[in-house]
Amino acid sequence: MLKQPVFINSIASISALGSSADEIWTNYLHDQALFQKMDANEKSYWVSKFAEKENGLLNEIIASDSKYKHLDKSVLMAILVARKCFKESGFSNENVGINFGSSRGATALFEKHHSDFINEGSVSTFASPSTTLGNISSWVSHDLLTNGPEISHSITCSTGLHALLNGIAWLQSGMSNQFLVGASEAPLTPFTLSQLSALKVYSNEENEKACRSLDFSKTSNTMVLGEAASCMSISLASENALAKIIGIGYATEILSSGTSISTDAVCFQKSMKMALGQTDLNDVDAIVMHAPGTIQGDNTEMEAIKAIFNRDLPMLTSNKWKVGHTFASSGMLSLELAILMLQHQKFINSPFYTNLKSNKLQKILVNAVGFGGNAVSILLEK
Repeated sequence: MLKQPVFINSIASISALGSSADEIWTNYLHDQALFQKMDANEKSYWVSKFAEKENGLLNEIIASDSKYKHLDKSVLMAILVARKCFKESGFSNENVGINFGSSRGATALFEKHHSDFINEGSVSTFASPSTTLGNISSWVSHDLLTNGPEISHSITCSTGLHALLNGIAWLQSGMSNQFLVGASEAPLTPFTLSQLSALKVYSNEENEKACRSLDFSKTSNTMVLGEAASCMSISLASENALAKIIGIGYATEILSSGTSISTDAVCFQKSMKMALGQTDLNDVDAIVMHAPGTIQGDNTEMEAIKAIFNRDLPMLTSNKWKVGHTFASSGMLSLELAILMLQHQKFINSPFYTNLKSNKLQKILVNAVGFGGNAVSILLEK
C-alpha cells in the first residue's frame, strides 16, 4: 500500500518504436508491426531491432568516452535513455538513486568473451567486470555523476517494474527523494534466440504480424524478441508530472514448471488486487497486459483478469504484437504506452482483440510477469 502517491516526472526509451516521444506515439498510431528478419543458427527469426538512427545514437555514446567502447550494448542503451530521462526530470545530481535491471545483462559481450575463451584458452582484460549485471547502474551513475544508491538486479521479464517498486520503496522510506529506475535488454544474440527456440515459444509465423499477442484463438506460440531500454524518473513532487502512481502490487506463485504459471495466474490475481486496493473496479479504464504472444502466457493472464473484474472487463491491450517481448524492459515500455494513452486520451488497440469502450482514460493498470511467476501490477492515474 502506498503511503502517498508517487509521480513520474520524465520517461525515455529506445526501441524499434523509436527514441522520441513523438516518434513513439506516431508508431503506435499505425497498425504495422515493427519486425524484421534476423539470421542466426542457420535459421531466420522475426525480431524487433533499432532503426539506423537509434544505432547512430549509441555510436555517439561510445564516442563520448573512450572507456565506453568496451561496454556491452545493454549498458550503452541504459546510458542513452538515462541521460535523456535525467535531463528532462529536473533532478539535481545530489542523492539521485539509480536502479537499472536486466533479465540477461551483458549478453552479447559475455557470449563474445566466452567464445574467445573456448577458442583461444584466454580472455581479454576487459572481460570483467564488463560482463557483470551490476555494471549497468554503476556506469549510468558514472555517466551522470550522481550521488546516491546504485542498484542492478534481474527478476526475469518483470525486472523493469521491480526496479520501479524498489525506487518507490526508497522514496517512501525517506532515504531518497529522487530516483531513476529502468531496464535495458539487448537479447538479439544467437544463443538467446536458440534458447527461446528450444523452449518452443518462438514465432514461426510467415507474415509480419508475427507476434499474435491477445489472439486467443492461436494454436501455436508466437513470441518475438526485441531490444529496448527505458528509464523513468520518479519522486514525490507532483509539479509537471506525466502521471501519478496510485497503486502497486506484486506476487510470486509456486510453479508447476520452471517457466509456467497457473492456469488462472494466481500471481497476477494477487498483484492486481494489491495494486487496485480500494479502487472501484469500474474506475479502471484499461489494462496494458503482459501478453507475450504465447498460448499459455496470454490465456492465463486473461483468466486472472476475468477473476478480478468478472464480466465487465476494462479495455485490454498489449504492445508486444508491435514491438515484441523486450524481456526486462517490457514492463517499462508498457508503462510508457499507458502514459502516452493518458496524455493523448486515445486508446491503442490490438489488431487481434478489441473491447473498445471509450477514449476517456483516467486510470490504467499495467501488468508484467516473468519466468518464476513473479508478477507486478502498477495502477496509473492521469
